[in-house]
Amino acid sequence: MAVAPSAGEAPPLRFHTKLLYAVGATATNLKLRALSTFLVIFYNQVVGLPPQLVGSILAVAMVFDAVLDPIVGQISDNVRSRWGRRHPFMLAAALPYALAFYLLWNPPADWSHGALAIYLGVCLFAVRFFDTFFELPHQALAPELVRGYHERTNLLSLRQFFMVLGGLGMTVLAYQVFLKEQPDGTGGVLAREGYVAYSITGALIIFATIILSTLGTASRIPHLAQPPARKITLKAMVLEMAQTLNNRAFLSAALAMMFIAVAVGARNGLEIYFGLYFWELRQSQLAVLATMSVIGGFLGVLLAPVVGRVLGKKNGVIAVFATAILVHITPVTLRLLDLAPANGTTALLWLLYGEEIINATFAAATGILLASIIADVVEDAEVKTGRRSEGLLLSANNLFRKVISGMGVFIATGVLTLIAFPDKAERGQVPPEVLQNLGLAYIPTIVGLYGIAIGLLLTYNINQKRHDENLAKLADRAAEQAAAEAGPGIGSGEIPTEPGRR
Repeated sequence: MAVAPSAGEAPPLRFHTKLLYAVGATATNLKLRALSTFLVIFYNQVVGLPPQLVGSILAVAMVFDAVLDPIVGQISDNVRSRWGRRHPFMLAAALPYALAFYLLWNPPADWSHGALAIYLGVCLFAVRFFDTFFELPHQALAPELVRGYHERTNLLSLRQFFMVLGGLGMTVLAYQVFLKEQPDGTGGVLAREGYVAYSITGALIIFATIILSTLGTASRIPHLAQPPARKITLKAMVLEMAQTLNNRAFLSAALAMMFIAVAVGARNGLEIYFGLYFWELRQSQLAVLATMSVIGGFLGVLLAPVVGRVLGKKNGVIAVFATAILVHITPVTLRLLDLAPANGTTALLWLLYGEEIINATFAAATGILLASIIADVVEDAEVKTGRRSEGLLLSANNLFRKVISGMGVFIATGVLTLIAFPDKAERGQVPPEVLQNLGLAYIPTIVGLYGIAIGLLLTYNINQKRHDENLAKLADRAAEQAAAEAGPGIGSGEIPTEPGRR
């Protein structure tokens, strides 16, 4: 049964509404960058939990969270309320999400390792659960707000702008303000007290941006799709889920993003170890690197729509993705070949800054184009099933990524354990052979995972022509349904008459 809009033709989406929609991405990427950049080093080097235990907890929490994604997505697709399908979930997430984020960074100081491990698991699960409650419906709004092939990329580019601002911008603030390393060596990411102000600020930003995005898009609710009023059994729901997800384009893109998530999880978990110990950077220099990422992210926002128009989304994402990979591994490769400038030199800093800004530009463009090709699956699936299932498709994509990205974090902590990376390590004091092994393990892992993702993207089969054909089929179907609901004669050229008269 098709899902029809609850109102007539929607008015054009105004820029301020697009802006308020996009600002919601700040919350999720702030959380994502916080967990990937600081959580392992905080609970390992500051709180004192073994890295493998932290990695295991992260992986388990991610798997439990991922299992909930399709449930939330399917419910979101089918709920009926005066606030539509998506907005009730978004609004409900704001306060508990912010509170859970604050608690995550403020564990009791005198608890045992076992108690702290439980505390970490509970807080982490709460953060991820309420993030899902907001992020899934928020993602699902994009295909409903904009249906055009290139217009969709433009909206997701704006969303990416706020993802960069929230994630990398907050990382810069962490290094420069909350976790700033003082001239006498105090403070920094290893000082517990800095995480209090960091967590309070992050929680307030999460709450405010969720509220802004939810209320700022509320005016579009009458023009969004509404599910039909029906009763459905669990068996029928499972069958519908299977029919919707049995889509070649979706499986190609979702599996590719799954392998990307593994690589990103491993990369983010090891990033700060490379910065502090492999390159022996000061935190002020790490802050500059994060700033380069912000600049690159904004450049990627501008690049993605251009690449999508010139090369098409599929070819464009493969091109920028491959470029990002090659740029990213260059500095570590040069160091392993003993060709990189020495630590502490200006030449090394410029090499790292250049890599960061170029890689961030192409990585941001990759993320935007990937999100856009996933969004284009919505109409392709609707043509085949008769149902709009944005929430289910995006939640299934998130499930694949989260279940397997937990493996990425596990890989990161496993590498640290395998190479016997020391606890309470001091910059400049880690044995050279340990750092050499870190680089040797990193490059083939990252390149292999990213390479599999590119291979999967080659099988994606939706281009602009097919997308436009899908929109035309859906428009014809909607017109036929409207004519059928209007009654005999309407749409057939006949003039309706009073009963009993011809």
